Amino acid sequence: MVRNALMAGAAAIALIASPAQAQDDPAALEARIALLEAQLNALKAEIQASHVQQTAQARDIIRIDQTMAAAPPAPAPAAPPADGFRIGNNVLKIGGYVKADFMASQYSGGDPANGDLLRDFYLPGSIPVGGTNESTATDFNARQTRFWLTTDGMIGGHKVGTRIEMDFEVLAGTGDQRTTSPSTPALRRAFVTVDNWLFGQEWTNFQNLAVLPDTADYVGPSEGTVFNRQVQIRYTRGPFSISLENPETTVTPNLGTTRIIADDNSLPDLTARYAITRPWGEASVAGLVRQLRYQTTGAGAIDSSTAGWGVSAAAKIKVGAMDDLRLMLSGGEGIGRYVGLNFANDAGLDASGDLQAISLVAGFASYRHVWSPQWRSNFTYSAQVVDNDRSIIALANNKSVQSVRANLIWTPIPAMDIGAELMHGERELESGVSGDVTRLQVFAKYGF
Repeated sequence: MVRNALMAGAAAIALIASPAQAQDDPAALEARIALLEAQLNALKAEIQASHVQQTAQARDIIRIDQTMAAAPPAPAPAAPPADGFRIGNNVLKIGGYVKADFMASQYSGGDPANGDLLRDFYLPGSIPVGGTNESTATDFNARQTRFWLTTDGMIGGHKVGTRIEMDFEVLAGTGDQRTTSPSTPALRRAFVTVDNWLFGQEWTNFQNLAVLPDTADYVGPSEGTVFNRQVQIRYTRGPFSISLENPETTVTPNLGTTRIIADDNSLPDLTARYAITRPWGEASVAGLVRQLRYQTTGAGAIDSSTAGWGVSAAAKIKVGAMDDLRLMLSGGEGIGRYVGLNFANDAGLDASGDLQAISLVAGFASYRHVWSPQWRSNFTYSAQVVDNDRSIIALANNKSVQSVRANLIWTPIPAMDIGAELMHGERELESGVSGDVTRLQVFAKYGF
């Protein structure tokens, strides 16, 4: 458009600038006028076309603006689910699992009474002995179901955490199984941590939880493992931890078969543990020193104390890319309540009323094989042998126990396990009388 305007202007200037030539040559003048009119007409047409184009562009701009205003903004990417939620300076988390167990058990030495904990999980000291073989007993329960909540935060420049955990396993509910299967919540763990310190009820520092086998049963290799939760004060620094823990002494009367829970200790139990983690796996060694004490009043009063000690070594060793071998070996004197769910007592009373610590050795070995990302199996052997002094311990007291178990566990979806486990356990008394239990346990478990 600018170019045509310049050409028309140049033609007009040329026409005006040459009046003499135009007067001398009328034909030339008419030609110039015709050229000027043609250029003016072309300029007019181009101006009109430009106006139409500008109008169309303006309409497009208005339409785009209206479309953008009418369209909702694109949704922001979904935020990942929060891991807990904040209350003040703390992050609170809630979790746990629901577990249902279906068990069919056969006992060679008699049938445990309804309500006996052996009906819910493997309790070595309760295996019936000396009775008659009975038919298979079937039990269903959901008592291993548990829940927990934790808090974690920085308070006054210190890292502070808490945990409360409960299940329904060891305290029976009111009523019976005719119309419901009652269970009462029981405290498992309740503690607070401040930096390197722990105060409250937690697994004993004498135990290594990381090596416990993956079993359908509540504990699994019960007779061979350290297993205790109690109130304590613990300090941890790196791989080393030391604790003062709740004291308690279990006593066998002289030539008796009952159990006395003395509750007369004046000193706490002392434990120390050193743990390492390496590319091949992890391992720990733990020690325990404790006071054993029993005191009575009145005629024939007893006031006796002695020392107990124990050592426990544990390891989880990687085998190949996915498998592992888990081991524990524990021994000592006066550590009965820490090992095998108190299969043996801590001490026995001699004829003079003095406590004599009872020695024992216990352990287990478990191999975990992963068949595929969704299937795995565990093969476990566990045992405990008690060195009783027959001059003070009756023949009806526990001498030894062992068990073997194998399972197959399927994980169809994350956090969901469905499995079956076959177990056989044998218990023997000092007299040589024995009994066994064979159990098939099927379970379904979902963690949240």
